[in-house]
Amino acid sequence: MVIPIYDEDPLARDTRPYVTYGIIIVNVLVFLFQAGANEQIQGAILQNFAVFPATVADRAENLSVFPPIATLVTYMFLHAGWLHIGFNMLFLWVYGDNVEDALGSVRFLFFYFLCGIASASAYIISAPNMTGPLIGASGAVAGVVGAYLMLRPCARVKVLIGPIPVSLDAFWVIGFWALTQVWHVLAHDQPGVAWWAHIGGLAAGALLVVVMRQPGVELFECMRPQEPAPPLADSSHDR
Repeated sequence: MVIPIYDEDPLARDTRPYVTYGIIIVNVLVFLFQAGANEQIQGAILQNFAVFPATVADRAENLSVFPPIATLVTYMFLHAGWLHIGFNMLFLWVYGDNVEDALGSVRFLFFYFLCGIASASAYIISAPNMTGPLIGASGAVAGVVGAYLMLRPCARVKVLIGPIPVSLDAFWVIGFWALTQVWHVLAHDQPGVAWWAHIGGLAAGALLVVVMRQPGVELFECMRPQEPAPPLADSSHDR
Protein backbone atom coordinates (compact mmCIF):
# COMPACT_ATOMS: atom_id res chain seq x y z
CA MET A 1 0.00 0.00 0.00
CA VAL A 2 1.19 3.51 -0.88
CA ILE A 3 0.34 5.97 1.91
CA PRO A 4 0.90 9.73 1.38
CA ILE A 5 2.45 11.54 4.35
CA TYR A 6 2.81 15.10 3.08
CA ASP A 7 3.39 17.01 -0.14
CA GLU A 8 6.37 19.24 -0.82
CA ASP A 9 4.46 21.70 -3.04
CA PRO A 10 4.14 25.16 -1.42
CA LEU A 11 0.88 27.07 -1.55
CA ALA A 12 0.78 29.55 -4.42
CA ARG A 13 -1.01 32.21 -2.37
CA ASP A 14 0.27 31.28 1.08
CA THR A 15 -3.25 31.24 2.54
CA ARG A 16 -4.51 29.23 5.48
CA PRO A 17 -6.67 26.27 4.39
CA TYR A 18 -9.35 26.92 7.00
CA VAL A 19 -12.04 24.93 5.19
CA THR A 20 -9.77 21.89 4.95
CA TYR A 21 -9.00 22.15 8.65
CA GLY A 22 -12.69 22.65 9.46
CA ILE A 23 -13.81 19.60 7.48
CA ILE A 24 -11.22 17.44 9.23
CA ILE A 25 -12.26 18.71 12.67
CA VAL A 26 -15.98 18.15 12.01
CA ASN A 27 -15.34 14.63 10.71
CA VAL A 28 -13.26 13.73 13.74
CA LEU A 29 -15.80 15.15 16.19
CA VAL A 30 -18.69 13.31 14.51
CA PHE A 31 -16.69 10.08 14.49
CA LEU A 32 -15.82 10.40 18.17
CA PHE A 33 -19.49 10.90 19.02
CA GLN A 34 -20.48 8.01 16.78
CA ALA A 35 -17.81 5.69 18.22
CA GLY A 36 -18.74 6.56 21.81
CA ALA A 37 -22.47 6.02 21.34
CA ASN A 38 -24.28 2.81 22.24
CA GLU A 39 -25.48 0.38 19.56
CA GLN A 40 -29.00 1.83 19.51
CA ILE A 41 -27.78 5.36 18.84
CA GLN A 42 -25.25 4.14 16.28
CA GLY A 43 -28.05 2.34 14.46
CA ALA A 44 -30.21 5.48 14.51
CA ILE A 45 -27.31 7.53 13.13
CA LEU A 46 -26.86 5.17 10.21
CA GLN A 47 -30.59 4.94 9.57
CA ASN A 48 -31.02 8.70 9.41
CA PHE A 49 -27.75 9.99 7.94
CA ALA A 50 -26.27 7.23 5.74
CA VAL A 51 -27.07 6.82 2.05
CA PHE A 52 -29.18 3.77 1.23
CA PRO A 53 -29.03 3.44 -2.57
CA ALA A 54 -32.30 1.53 -2.88
CA THR A 55 -34.07 4.24 -0.87
CA VAL A 56 -32.62 7.10 -2.91
CA ALA A 57 -33.53 5.21 -6.09
CA ASP A 58 -37.10 4.88 -4.72
CA ARG A 59 -36.88 1.09 -4.61
CA ALA A 60 -37.16 0.74 -0.83
CA GLU A 61 -38.99 2.47 1.99
CA ASN A 62 -37.35 5.55 3.50
CA LEU A 63 -36.80 4.92 7.22
CA SER A 64 -34.98 8.19 7.85
CA VAL A 65 -36.60 11.29 9.30
CA PHE A 66 -34.95 13.22 6.45
CA PRO A 67 -35.65 13.02 2.72
CA PRO A 68 -33.26 10.59 1.00
CA ILE A 69 -31.69 13.40 -1.03
CA ALA A 70 -30.37 15.01 2.18
CA THR A 71 -28.31 11.92 2.98
CA LEU A 72 -26.16 12.61 -0.10
CA VAL A 73 -24.49 15.23 2.10
CA THR A 74 -24.77 13.81 5.62
CA TYR A 75 -23.23 10.43 4.74
CA MET A 76 -19.84 12.10 4.16
CA PHE A 77 -19.38 12.71 7.88
CA LEU A 78 -19.90 9.11 9.04
CA HIS A 79 -17.15 6.50 9.17
CA ALA A 80 -16.94 2.80 9.93
CA GLY A 81 -13.79 2.76 12.05
CA TRP A 82 -10.47 4.35 12.93
CA LEU A 83 -8.72 3.21 9.74
CA HIS A 84 -11.61 4.44 7.62
CA ILE A 85 -11.55 7.97 9.00
CA GLY A 86 -7.77 7.95 9.47
CA PHE A 87 -6.95 7.34 5.81
CA ASN A 88 -9.64 9.73 4.58
CA MET A 89 -8.46 12.58 6.77
CA LEU A 90 -4.80 11.88 5.97
CA PHE A 91 -5.49 12.17 2.23
CA LEU A 92 -7.47 15.36 2.82
CA TRP A 93 -4.68 16.79 4.99
CA VAL A 94 -2.03 16.08 2.33
CA TYR A 95 -3.91 17.24 -0.76
CA GLY A 96 -6.64 19.58 0.47
CA ASP A 97 -4.60 22.71 1.21
CA ASN A 98 -3.30 23.10 -2.36
CA VAL A 99 -6.74 22.55 -3.86
CA GLU A 100 -8.33 25.03 -1.45
CA ASP A 101 -5.57 27.49 -2.32
CA ALA A 102 -6.33 27.11 -6.03
CA LEU A 103 -10.12 27.39 -5.69
CA GLY A 104 -10.48 29.76 -2.75
CA SER A 105 -12.08 28.70 0.52
CA VAL A 106 -15.75 29.30 -0.34
CA ARG A 107 -15.57 27.56 -3.70
CA PHE A 108 -13.55 24.73 -2.18
CA LEU A 109 -16.34 24.07 0.32
CA PHE A 110 -18.90 23.80 -2.50
CA PHE A 111 -16.43 21.75 -4.53
CA TYR A 112 -16.00 19.27 -1.67
CA PHE A 113 -19.73 18.72 -1.25
CA LEU A 114 -20.32 18.45 -5.00
CA CYS A 115 -17.64 15.75 -5.22
CA GLY A 116 -19.26 13.86 -2.35
CA ILE A 117 -22.68 14.09 -3.99
CA ALA A 118 -21.27 12.93 -7.33
CA SER A 119 -19.53 10.06 -5.56
CA ALA A 120 -22.72 8.84 -3.90
CA SER A 121 -24.64 9.26 -7.17
CA ALA A 122 -22.11 7.10 -9.03
CA TYR A 123 -22.47 4.39 -6.40
CA ILE A 124 -26.28 4.54 -6.51
CA ILE A 125 -26.22 4.20 -10.31
CA SER A 126 -23.89 1.21 -10.01
CA ALA A 127 -25.98 -0.51 -7.31
CA PRO A 128 -29.54 0.90 -7.28
CA ASN A 129 -30.91 -2.11 -5.37
CA MET A 130 -28.31 -1.99 -2.59
CA THR A 131 -30.02 -1.87 0.80
CA GLY A 132 -26.85 -1.49 2.86
CA PRO A 133 -25.57 1.94 3.95
CA LEU A 134 -22.97 4.05 2.18
CA ILE A 135 -20.88 6.17 4.56
CA GLY A 136 -17.57 8.00 4.58
CA ALA A 137 -15.72 10.96 3.12
CA SER A 138 -13.84 8.76 0.65
CA GLY A 139 -15.69 10.00 -2.42
CA ALA A 140 -15.38 13.69 -1.55
CA VAL A 141 -11.70 13.21 -0.71
CA ALA A 142 -11.22 11.36 -4.00
CA GLY A 143 -12.50 14.51 -5.70
CA VAL A 144 -9.82 16.53 -3.90
CA VAL A 145 -7.20 14.02 -5.04
CA GLY A 146 -8.43 14.27 -8.64
CA ALA A 147 -8.25 18.06 -8.53
CA TYR A 148 -4.73 17.94 -7.09
CA LEU A 149 -3.63 15.76 -10.00
CA MET A 150 -5.04 18.29 -12.47
CA LEU A 151 -3.30 21.17 -10.70
CA ARG A 152 0.04 19.80 -9.48
CA PRO A 153 0.90 16.55 -11.30
CA CYS A 154 4.65 17.05 -10.79
CA ALA A 155 4.53 18.09 -7.12
CA ARG A 156 6.68 15.86 -4.95
CA VAL A 157 4.71 13.79 -2.48
CA LYS A 158 6.33 11.91 0.38
CA VAL A 159 4.77 8.47 0.68
CA LEU A 160 5.26 5.31 2.65
CA ILE A 161 5.71 2.17 0.58
CA GLY A 162 5.50 -0.33 3.36
CA PRO A 163 7.81 1.09 6.06
CA ILE A 164 10.01 2.95 3.53
CA PRO A 165 9.51 6.72 2.94
CA VAL A 166 9.90 7.71 -0.72
CA SER A 167 9.42 11.02 -2.55
CA LEU A 168 7.52 10.65 -5.85
CA ASP A 169 5.74 12.88 -8.33
CA ALA A 170 2.04 13.26 -7.56
CA PHE A 171 1.30 11.86 -11.02
CA TRP A 172 2.68 8.47 -10.04
CA VAL A 173 1.19 8.42 -6.55
CA ILE A 174 -2.32 9.45 -7.57
CA GLY A 175 -2.19 7.55 -10.87
CA PHE A 176 -1.38 4.33 -9.03
CA TRP A 177 -4.19 4.97 -6.54
CA ALA A 178 -6.69 5.64 -9.37
CA LEU A 179 -5.68 2.48 -11.21
CA THR A 180 -6.20 0.40 -8.07
CA GLN A 181 -9.77 1.71 -7.82
CA VAL A 182 -10.47 0.66 -11.41
CA TRP A 183 -8.83 -2.71 -10.83
CA HIS A 184 -11.01 -3.38 -7.78
CA VAL A 185 -14.14 -2.56 -9.81
CA LEU A 186 -13.13 -4.86 -12.67
CA ALA A 187 -12.13 -7.62 -10.26
CA HIS A 188 -15.37 -7.27 -8.24
CA ASP A 189 -13.09 -7.19 -5.20
CA GLN A 190 -14.17 -6.52 -1.60
CA PRO A 191 -17.94 -5.99 -2.11
CA GLY A 192 -18.17 -4.03 1.15
CA VAL A 193 -16.10 -1.16 -0.34
CA ALA A 194 -17.80 1.39 -2.61
CA TRP A 195 -15.18 1.47 -5.36
CA TRP A 196 -17.55 3.18 -7.79
CA ALA A 197 -18.00 5.97 -5.26
CA HIS A 198 -14.24 6.56 -5.29
CA ILE A 199 -14.16 6.65 -9.09
CA GLY A 200 -17.18 8.96 -9.24
CA GLY A 201 -15.60 11.39 -6.78
CA LEU A 202 -12.25 11.30 -8.56
CA ALA A 203 -13.84 12.08 -11.93
CA ALA A 204 -15.99 14.83 -10.47
CA GLY A 205 -13.00 16.51 -8.86
CA ALA A 206 -10.98 16.41 -12.07
CA LEU A 207 -13.85 18.00 -14.01
CA LEU A 208 -15.00 20.55 -11.44
CA VAL A 209 -11.55 22.02 -10.84
CA VAL A 210 -11.44 23.05 -14.50
CA VAL A 211 -14.37 25.44 -14.06
CA MET A 212 -14.07 26.29 -10.35
CA ARG A 213 -10.40 27.29 -10.09
CA GLN A 214 -9.58 30.92 -9.48
CA PRO A 215 -8.51 33.18 -12.36
CA GLY A 216 -4.85 32.76 -13.15
CA VAL A 217 -4.60 29.25 -11.72
CA GLU A 218 -3.11 26.97 -14.35
CA LEU A 219 -3.79 23.29 -14.90
CA PHE A 220 -0.98 20.76 -15.29
CA GLU A 221 1.39 23.48 -14.16
CA CYS A 222 4.64 21.62 -14.59
CA MET A 223 3.62 20.44 -18.04
CA ARG A 224 3.39 23.91 -19.57
CA PRO A 225 6.03 24.57 -22.23
CA GLN A 226 8.87 26.61 -20.85
CA GLU A 227 9.26 30.13 -22.16
CA PRO A 228 12.58 30.53 -24.01
CA ALA A 229 15.12 32.48 -22.02
CA PRO A 230 15.74 36.00 -23.33
CA PRO A 231 19.14 36.52 -25.00
CA LEU A 232 21.82 37.98 -22.82
CA ALA A 233 22.52 41.65 -23.47
CA ASP A 234 25.90 42.37 -24.98
CA SER A 235 27.57 45.09 -22.92
CA SER A 236 30.54 45.42 -25.27
CA HIS A 237 30.75 48.32 -27.75
CA ASP A 238 32.18 48.26 -31.21
CA ARG A 239 35.18 50.51 -31.65
